[in-house]
Amino acid sequence: MWPLSFGLACCSIEMMHVSMPRYDQDRLGIIFRATPRQADVMIVAGTVTNKMATAIRQCYDQMPDPKWVISMGSCANSGGYYHYSYNVVRGVDRILPVDIYVPGCPPTAEALMYGIFQLQKKIRRSKTTRMWYRK
Repeated sequence: MWPLSFGLACCSIEMMHVSMPRYDQDRLGIIFRATPRQADVMIVAGTVTNKMATAIRQCYDQMPDPKWVISMGSCANSGGYYHYSYNVVRGVDRILPVDIYVPGCPPTAEALMYGIFQLQKKIRRSKTTRMWYRK
């Protein structure tokens, strides 16, 4: 898995913990990518505002198929603490199709790893194969 980190608030700090030596996601084949064209998973962590919604959608559209989305934290899941603010999107699932929801404020690194493992199970069940010579 090659996730694209889209950290917008305090949840992104927990996302950084997953790549540090204690959890070491690199040994599991989970390597963060800097560009959406090299990623197949987008992890949205934090409060999504109306202004940021177009940027998130553009990054999602640039990702190659098949692509998946993990919504991390209560702000990305439902707007969180800022739910009633005029400029907050009440859940990233109003912009993108979300595959896995990771609850918490902020969710722990273990919860994110569990969400990633659940996504890996979902991918294995769907038996989606990527052929480099076909679209």
